Amino acid sequence: MEKTNSEMTMGALLRNRVVQTILLSTLFLQIGIWVRNYSILLFVVEKTKENPVAVSLISVAEFAPIFLFSFIGGTFADRWKPKRTMIWCDFLSAVSIFVVLLALWFGSWKAIFFATLVSSILSQFSQPSGMKLFKLHVNEEMIQMGMSIYQTIFALFMILGPVLGTFVYQHYGIRAAIAIMGVAFLLSAGILFRLPPDYELEEDTADTSIIQEMKAGFSYVLHSRSLVLLGGCFAAAGFGIGLTQPLGVFLVTEQLGLPKEYLQWLMAAFGIGMILGGALTVGVSKKAPPQILLALGMTVSAIGFFVLGFSELFWLTLVAQFFSGLFMPCIQIGINTMILKNTEAAFIGRVNGILNPLFMGTMVITMTASGWLKQTFSLLTIYEASAFLFIIGAIFLAPLFKGGNEAVLKKSEEV
Repeated sequence: MEKTNSEMTMGALLRNRVVQTILLSTLFLQIGIWVRNYSILLFVVEKTKENPVAVSLISVAEFAPIFLFSFIGGTFADRWKPKRTMIWCDFLSAVSIFVVLLALWFGSWKAIFFATLVSSILSQFSQPSGMKLFKLHVNEEMIQMGMSIYQTIFALFMILGPVLGTFVYQHYGIRAAIAIMGVAFLLSAGILFRLPPDYELEEDTADTSIIQEMKAGFSYVLHSRSLVLLGGCFAAAGFGIGLTQPLGVFLVTEQLGLPKEYLQWLMAAFGIGMILGGALTVGVSKKAPPQILLALGMTVSAIGFFVLGFSELFWLTLVAQFFSGLFMPCIQIGINTMILKNTEAAFIGRVNGILNPLFMGTMVITMTASGWLKQTFSLLTIYEASAFLFIIGAIFLAPLFKGGNEAVLKKSEEV
């Protein structure tokens, strides 16, 4: 039987040494990250007898570096060679984790926060370097399919990760969990040696300061119509997701009148939808432009939140959760592909460093306010407001359908 173009593209993509290496590295990193997240969470809950301040510090250690180091890390990622940067980041993460393991042996359990903080900071340097390698070594027509496979790994671990982290901690304890984290990061660093040698830098970055390059990054984004519109879409999505993120348990107990334990079924439906959505998006990624995928994901998410807001039937809420998860990969893959296609390789790190904190920042703002909003407004109002924000995000993309993908702007003398 003759192979289709999609199958041939998939075969060529999976034969790409860079894609193979990054996907395998990501697999080990996800094992380490999810064992870290759940083992440390359960350990701190046990040690502090469920102290909410101590538990909240885990989230601070995990998410604060995104705000503080994302743009700095992206700027340095643009200056440094990507292969070397990724290897050093994974290696230093492993070293920090083994330092924490030594601290645990000597009784200083609070050092556990250090493991999360350091690996989270280093990921802000490593992740944009991986994006740059995709830009440099993957044909443009294969980028979206590559991003589809990449996001499917993340979706898979949203289901398997909590189970894996909980199993390791409950059966082997925190020391074994820490050791597994360190080994996972070391394996990732070792696999990255398979990457082809770094290209020599095209220009001497020593002639410009970090501050100048940061300014150039902001200027680059502001002068790119596609990236500005994408930033607006990012912000709207962040506001919409953050508004409802902490309220799922109230949806179960108040709206549906069910025990809080039913929340796990809603989460499972969303996660299964994400895995299937990632797999389906791999199949259509070659034919569908990224702005189509992103707009589709935003629109279906809006419909999903709208249904969640008024549904009083468990099965209908479950279906809405499933379809929201099914189309969530369209958002993630569309965003990453649009960044890669509309950004020069020299600016990949800084563009990521600007847009990702924009999303996280807006999400944290509405997450922080959601408790107060819940006391003031009904769940219906909050979920419909979230749906409206996703529609606004989709509207930001409308100009991109008229002119197609914007050609990448060349750096001016001012940049």
